[in-house]
Amino acid sequence: MKSIFKPGDHKEFKRTVSSQDFARFNGEVVHPVFSTFGLARDMEWTTRQFVLEMRDEDEEGIGTFVHVDHRGPAFEHEEITFRGSVTEVKGHELICSVDAFVGDRLIASGKTGQKILKKEKLDKLFSVK
Repeated sequence: MKSIFKPGDHKEFKRTVSSQDFARFNGEVVHPVFSTFGLARDMEWTTRQFVLEMRDEDEEGIGTFVHVDHRGPAFEHEEITFRGSVTEVKGHELICSVDAFVGDRLIASGKTGQKILKKEKLDKLFSVK
C-alpha cells in the first residue's frame, strides 16, 4: 500500500440525477428525488478514488462502513458534486468525510471507511465453506 495521501487531501465525483436514482422499494418510486441509497453508493465511490491510487497490484480495497446524513433533496437533471476528504489513514484503513452539493446547497454529508488488504486474504475471506 502506498502512503501517498494525508488528512485534508480530497477527490471529487459528479453525477447528474436520473430517474434511475430515485428512492424506490420493490420497483415502486417512493419519492422522485435522489435516494439515500444512491448517496451512500456515490459517497463510497468518491472515496474509493483514493484507494485506487493507494493499493498495490496485489491489493484491493474493501468497504468497512458508510454513514450518510441526508439533509435535502436533489431532483432529476440536477448535478450533484461529491467532495471526499481524507480524515485519517491508520495502518491499512482509510477514513474519509464526504459532502454532497447541488450548486452551493449541501444535500448530504457523511463518512466512509475502507481497508486495503492483500487480494489473497480477501479471496480466503470470500471463499465458500
